[in-house]
Amino acid sequence: MANIKSQIKRNRQNEKRRLRNRYFSGRARTFVKKARRSMEEGGLDQARQTVMMAVSALDKAAEKGVLHKNNVARRKSRLMKRLAALEKQVA
Repeated sequence: MANIKSQIKRNRQNEKRRLRNRYFSGRARTFVKKARRSMEEGGLDQARQTVMMAVSALDKAAEKGVLHKNNVARRKSRLMKRLAALEKQVA
């Protein structure tokens, strides 16, 4: 346990930030899982909707600095690629 006042404050700040980061990264992860699941089940409209929600959650995480923008771009690209393949398969 820290004895120095500034370190005690820093520990409090780090804990707050850790919890905030967990919220945004967990939310993004959950929406990506839901999007993948809906694409596997095959409902095209639902898949589109869940992919857009996942993209939004990923963008929000990047905006907050929780995930790196290139990491988010890669994940979004993979999701959109899978969605496009599904649309091509259905059509």
